[in-house]
Amino acid sequence: MTLALLRRALEPATITVIGGSSETDVLAAQIRPGSYRGELAVLPDVKTLPSAPPADLLIASVAVAEQVLAAAAGRGCAGLLVPDGEASDSERLRAAAKAAGIRLIGPSSLGLAAPRLGLNATAVPVELAVGSLALVAQSNSVAAGILAWAARRGIGLSGAVVLGEGADVDIADSLDHFSADPSTRTILLAIDDVTDAPRFLSSARAAARIKPVLVLKPPRREPPWPALTHSALIVTSDAAHDAAFRRAGLLRVNDLDELFAAAETLGRARAADAGRLAIVSNGEGLAALAAARLRQVVGAEGCLRDPEIVQTAHDYREAVARLLAEDDVDAVLALNAPVAPADSADCARAVAGARSAASVGKPVLAVWVGGGEEIGAIFALAGIPSFATEQEAIVGFQHLTRHARLLKELMATPPALDESDQPDIVAATALVDAALGEGRNWLEPNEVSRLLALFRIPTLDLVIATDAAAAAEAAKAQFAAGRTVALKIVSPDVAHKSDVGGVELDLANADAVREAAERMAERLGELRPEARLTGFMVQPMAHRTKARELIAGFSVDSRFGPVIVFGRGGTAAELIADTQVALPPLDLGSAESLIARTRVSRILAAYRDVPAADRRAIAAVLVALGNIASALPQIRAMDLNPILADASGAVAVDARVVLEPDPACRRRPAIRPYPASWTLHLALGERRFLIRPMKPEDELLLGAMLARVTSEDLRLRFFAPLKSFSHAFLARLTQLDYAREMAFIAIEEGSGQAAGAVRLHADPGHVEAEYAILLRSDLKGIGLGRALMELIIDWARAEHVQRIHSQVLAENGPMLTLCRALGFEVALDPDDISVRRVALNLNAP
Repeated sequence: MTLALLRRALEPATITVIGGSSETDVLAAQIRPGSYRGELAVLPDVKTLPSAPPADLLIASVAVAEQVLAAAAGRGCAGLLVPDGEASDSERLRAAAKAAGIRLIGPSSLGLAAPRLGLNATAVPVELAVGSLALVAQSNSVAAGILAWAARRGIGLSGAVVLGEGADVDIADSLDHFSADPSTRTILLAIDDVTDAPRFLSSARAAARIKPVLVLKPPRREPPWPALTHSALIVTSDAAHDAAFRRAGLLRVNDLDELFAAAETLGRARAADAGRLAIVSNGEGLAALAAARLRQVVGAEGCLRDPEIVQTAHDYREAVARLLAEDDVDAVLALNAPVAPADSADCARAVAGARSAASVGKPVLAVWVGGGEEIGAIFALAGIPSFATEQEAIVGFQHLTRHARLLKELMATPPALDESDQPDIVAATALVDAALGEGRNWLEPNEVSRLLALFRIPTLDLVIATDAAAAAEAAKAQFAAGRTVALKIVSPDVAHKSDVGGVELDLANADAVREAAERMAERLGELRPEARLTGFMVQPMAHRTKARELIAGFSVDSRFGPVIVFGRGGTAAELIADTQVALPPLDLGSAESLIARTRVSRILAAYRDVPAADRRAIAAVLVALGNIASALPQIRAMDLNPILADASGAVAVDARVVLEPDPACRRRPAIRPYPASWTLHLALGERRFLIRPMKPEDELLLGAMLARVTSEDLRLRFFAPLKSFSHAFLARLTQLDYAREMAFIAIEEGSGQAAGAVRLHADPGHVEAEYAILLRSDLKGIGLGRALMELIIDWARAEHVQRIHSQVLAENGPMLTLCRALGFEVALDPDDISVRRVALNLNAP
């Protein structure tokens, strides 16, 4: 069901309440005719519904909800709000709502609000101001607290919906609605759980590119999956949610106080790069407190200059205006203590005036000690977030910084990987399936080595020996080459070899190897008598004295699927607690971001006589792990620990792979990976093209192609003349969410230059999708446009899109001819006679 239906339900022009329960009576009483600017009808029971006029929103108790849905079907109703009920009611109500073609909010929903319509259909008896914050909540109690806070502070809302059990309308639907709402500037999410991770991430990523999304989620303790690897111990449910929020670009807050502070800041201010804060104050003590707090939480780089001390309103205006114009200032914090003879309100007006007159969009934050409603109104009107204390203001500044960095990560263009060196997915799948076919839930060390080789992850050579004598014999080749060896036990029942003394290093001769193997076998029998000893692994010692020990791997979360782990490695990786997590798939850019968030990343740089480690090689290992996690859902967890990284590269010294024998427990990544299977080769006469789905790395390739398109062809495509293409513009074209959009790029074989591109963007429900196509001007008329259009239509059908459409200038004859040839209907645009609307019904025979 489309977003248009949800929009009518959340912004209803007409409401019908079916009475009969205390919950519906409360909501009916809240919807006061004097305040609500729509039409309200209150019916005594469901029997009178068929004779009542149709309504955008129905409100009924769970006891009669199915009857209400049946009676309202086909009458143009958009939504039903059910304020009571339990989780056990969800399935039958979902089915009934789907059959009726009506969106269901609830059951057990606190209600919804649309302040622009004067509507408070919630059980919270407050008057809600009109504003730009949208609230989406699952918890009734948390939602009530936020609504009461907003009313008390005079914080305006653009809308609010409390999902309750979320049988139909869920977080993803609500994000799609409020991200498209022009009155919403910031979205507040208060959630307990994510039920449909792929849909949630797709909607969240789309929303976060348009406006800030704050998420409040309390940590949730859950029984972990069997922890057979370090990665499985690290990937908790809370860590997986953190990874998901970061990947989507959501700003997570930890409690209501932080949520309110973040909402105050991001609801009024924006920052392209809020890294450096200048302080203006009328008191040295107040300024010193703020500067100390800033250095404590941001670091010395966040405050590059001493605070400026001013006295009069004129001083405030001059100082703020000058600082906003300086290149090395990203934001200004204005502080004021009520000191005579200066008037605090005049000083506030001066700061607001300086901010309004500034030619740049840098944020200003304010702390007016003892300031009242008048001063608060001055700052609110100027779009300046104000705080009670300097500590709250610095926390607000942190939110600007975090949000700016999240946006930068979201829009970054990653370096390109070598496309010619692709992993052998077929061989890897056969390897894993063979082990599962033997009834094993692990890979043997030699199988792990083979798997890593198939995905181009460097490893040390190894030999598996069945007993101590065979291990000593296998080590002789290494001794002959002048190397010492490492000896490790091989047991499917031991997750961490060091726990049972199962690793000995730097063995220099055959006798030492034999004796070490015998000691290991004896210790294993004493410490873990039930564990099977299947042999010993012999490896050459990796004498890389200046290498850093790292860990990388992944473990599968029950909601978000595989989660990549990276950090400081070794036997106590989870105790050191220097690890970070991310959702696959990864590219070199997102892998580097994951590396940079760890403390160990600092020592990857050069220091003293230690050269810098090859970070690109480390990032390539993380990308490969993401590819393994995406391609092989048969793997439950994987550790590479340690990885030795230095200037010469990164090599996995030890690895463990745990399989998932139960197909029902296997999880695909929550983010759809790159659809490589849609790659093809096309011959048009003597020209040869590679056509593949677009990647973020294609930004430069696409930019170079656009430079070779004539201004006239650009005008026909974009309906306006374009002279330059910014990074943000190109990033929107190349950074795709393959769950709801696709673009194919055609590349000339030989030259490697882009020849054309076609894209399709579907609505969240995949009902409709809009296409766009552009060819290099020197390649028109050879059949490339038709080939690209046919390919995007094939993709739309595969994704079960029902209808694709676009707008074409009436003068663009070749495009209209191609559309007719492909079966599109061509019609006049009633709003613009110079435009034609083209549409193709994919459900038609």
